[in-house]
Amino acid sequence: MKHSLYRLLFFKIMGWKVKGDFDASIKKCVLIVVPHTSWFDFFIGVFFRGTYPVEINFLAKQELFRFPLGGYLKWMGGIPLNRNKSENKVEAIAKIFDTKDVLRLSLSPEGTRKKVTQWKSGYYYIAQKANVPIIPIAFDYENKQVIVFDAFTITNDFEKDSFYLESLFTNIKGKVPAYSYTR
Repeated sequence: MKHSLYRLLFFKIMGWKVKGDFDASIKKCVLIVVPHTSWFDFFIGVFFRGTYPVEINFLAKQELFRFPLGGYLKWMGGIPLNRNKSENKVEAIAKIFDTKDVLRLSLSPEGTRKKVTQWKSGYYYIAQKANVPIIPIAFDYENKQVIVFDAFTITNDFEKDSFYLESLFTNIKGKVPAYSYTR
């Protein structure tokens, strides 16, 4: 019932489509979502996720998990992140994979909603340390489609792998086109 409602809203009313298949059999992975140019991306992600009967998680600063949003964010799959601790964030996040049977962790390698010229590398090293594939996902506002690319197993050659992953998002326009990622 819930997935039918999401499908009605996302596909019929909002007019979005999905290109590619989300492999629900992959229980642990890092999803990289690009471009991240607006708070509206969260809602597109919620609706996209709602069209599939799978759990997808995301990180958010722990301050957002207080009342009144806290319960909702946890229910939506949010995982609070303490950004003030002086611990290695990549290590801490990778360890979360050891504690869960299912963890499809959605991240934005841009690290912000503003224009960037280089991705942050944390997504890559999290996937490497957790030994999980990366599933690239594009929010293509220009064509009103979510593009799900094939799962990618890293080769441990960061330069080569990141070049390939970044190339998937060439000419993809975000909600705020001027902030869209370009190499």
